[in-house]
Amino acid sequence: MKKQIEYKTSGTCSRAVRVEMEDGIITDCSFVGGCSGNTQGVATLVKGMSAEEAVRRLKGIKCGFRPTSCPDQLARAIEALAAEN
Repeated sequence: MKKQIEYKTSGTCSRAVRVEMEDGIITDCSFVGGCSGNTQGVATLVKGMSAEEAVRRLKGIKCGFRPTSCPDQLARAIEALAAEN
């Protein structure tokens, strides 16, 4: 089943992250705002990856002295999407 979310980010330059997932695999991802090259790179890398693997790799990454980052916010969006029934 295909699921999607537009997750409002917090504590980052990006304002939101959009994620689509089907059968636990990320099929599409994009950020609204943020550092264009970095967010495009992260979004491209997670396409085709399992939700569990993406969260394992991205959760907890910090941006400088901030307690979160765009990749960390993406992990949170994936977790929120995976939790939806």
